[in-house]
Amino acid sequence: MTRVRLEIDEVQIHRPKKRWKLYFLVVTDHPTKDDKMIITTLPHEPFKLSRRHDNSFQFDTDDAGSNGLFVLSRDLPEDRELNVHLYLRHTRKATRDLGEILKDVEQGIGGDAFGMVTDVVGTTTLPWLVVAKKAIPMIGKILSKIKDRDFGFLSAFERFGPEFEDVYEIDRKKEFTGDASLVYSWSVDD
Repeated sequence: MTRVRLEIDEVQIHRPKKRWKLYFLVVTDHPTKDDKMIITTLPHEPFKLSRRHDNSFQFDTDDAGSNGLFVLSRDLPEDRELNVHLYLRHTRKATRDLGEILKDVEQGIGGDAFGMVTDVVGTTTLPWLVVAKKAIPMIGKILSKIKDRDFGFLSAFERFGPEFEDVYEIDRKKEFTGDASLVYSWSVDD
């Protein structure tokens, strides 16, 4: 079976401030249940940008064998489309329990949340919250109540077309709805 993999390669902040504690909230299709989606936070703890980073953080390098920040790996859906939403957030807290965010989302969604799972899209250490697809529009409202700064949302939706037949990995660059941009890569492995 063909598998697809998503990695984050670089994040760029377009603000004058030079110090950030950033994390991602990821929302994607459930791999086996069409009426559900899954949500997680990445990485385990916020990553810090200081003045030396000049508002850019590289997860991937040009070194042989280097990879970006792993997001997911799963079987390619039959329709060859995969929907992934990425939210970028900045926390001012010295230490931030990213599990709290998933609990806040779970409480905000209420009866449309179905608990936590692991090892669902190639990650055994990250917990994913399973939610009803119909509850996804509430995510933005729930996040607005969390005191962390919002750098916005971007869609990493991918339709795996013929361009993936000749190339193993394709990089994409997109702007968040806020003051940041992202380089991420989709790869296909048979």
